[in-house]
Amino acid sequence: MQTLTIQVKDDFMTEFMKMIDTVKDNVVIQKDKNLEYDKYFYERQKKLQQIRDDIKSGKMPTHDFETSMDELINELES
Repeated sequence: MQTLTIQVKDDFMTEFMKMIDTVKDNVVIQKDKNLEYDKYFYERQKKLQQIRDDIKSGKMPTHDFETSMDELINELES
């Protein structure tokens, strides 16, 4: 069995479900819980993965907040 993501316009949903009903023995419909909570879940997931990859490759610099806080405290104390 293969999995597909299908977007159906709201006003076409009834007709779409009728069409699917004709092949219901060959098709399983399941709502994606991730999309129920956040309709942009997969776009955000892809963007976060790209950020992680950029950090790992050094393309996006990171900041050591612990060291910065120590420097800031020292600066404030002097």
